[in-house]
Amino acid sequence: MNPRVATARLRERLPRGSLTVAGTLLVLAVGGAVTVRTLDVEAVVAAATAANPALLLAALAAYLLSWPVRGRRYGDVLAPMGHRCRTGFLTAAVFASQTANLIVPARAGDGVRAYLLKDRRGVPYPTGVASLAVERAFDLVALGAIGGTALAVLLVDGRAVTPNGSGQAVAAAAGIAVAAAAFSAGVVALARSDRRFGPSLRERVDGPRLSRAVDAAVRFGAAVRVVAADATALVRVFLASGVVWALDVVTAVFVLAALVGGFSGAVAPATLLVVGTLAVSAGNLAKVLPLSQGGIGLYEAAFTAIVVATTPIPAETALAAAALDHALKNAVTLAGGGLVAAALDLSVTRAPDESTAESDSATRATPDR
Repeated sequence: MNPRVATARLRERLPRGSLTVAGTLLVLAVGGAVTVRTLDVEAVVAAATAANPALLLAALAAYLLSWPVRGRRYGDVLAPMGHRCRTGFLTAAVFASQTANLIVPARAGDGVRAYLLKDRRGVPYPTGVASLAVERAFDLVALGAIGGTALAVLLVDGRAVTPNGSGQAVAAAAGIAVAAAAFSAGVVALARSDRRFGPSLRERVDGPRLSRAVDAAVRFGAAVRVVAADATALVRVFLASGVVWALDVVTAVFVLAALVGGFSGAVAPATLLVVGTLAVSAGNLAKVLPLSQGGIGLYEAAFTAIVVATTPIPAETALAAAALDHALKNAVTLAGGGLVAAALDLSVTRAPDESTAESDSATRATPDR
């Protein structure tokens, strides 16, 4: 049997999201085995339990501040598409979808946001899906930009050290950041161009199923083009994306400082900021790979690798910081999503098949937050 046919049949027989669940278990198993064999687990636990509570509270405050910005940014994405909604409702919608993405495999939680927009504000599904894709594209651009800036500072100023004499982790993070930013910027540039692919695609398609898929893709592309053609909206969304990820970085830097003796400890504050920026960029770009639920294990591995490669911070402390940072952010997301679900009488683990199917294909290869 053809391997491609066999793989396709296997995917059809497996329940939706089962590959993500299996990937999560595999990542956790491999990561756990590596941690036990190479690190002092007791030292990891000791580092986490000795964290400065005041700095952890500061990290929590910084991350909470990012959520209204997310809601406002999403409003700037929807406005050029002809739909204006209040920031409070949009923040709630973002909370609900991100919470569902932590619970439901295969990022099917994105359908929750499209459902809320359709059910509560009358926004068509294709528009909701397109708005999600625009938001995620700017997430990638912002991550690539801040990651590249942090890398440039490291290379020019030489603030960080490489105790292991290897820059492979930094080089890998830089490559991913540049690729992500270039790809997303290319998509936006293509959307702003005058080229039209709809007619040629329709001419080459044969069959009702493919025709429906092409029609959906064309509607999706048209919605994306509306935002890309609005220069003011582009600037507002880009700046808001920068603020969102800057607060994400500040959260991680506070967590890292909480484990290394604060900002007056052995590591200079400037180094913590630059390395934390690069580590957050690498960790979130690693989560683009749909190998585990919510990027569990992938984020921690990338974050730890960057910190260890660029500072004298022990691997055990770096891993503890990565785990605490990720746990804090996921806890806020789950708590906020739970409150939103209760307030809106919504089950974040369910969404109409129409929205889920469309949003899954459009936003699969993007970071969750």
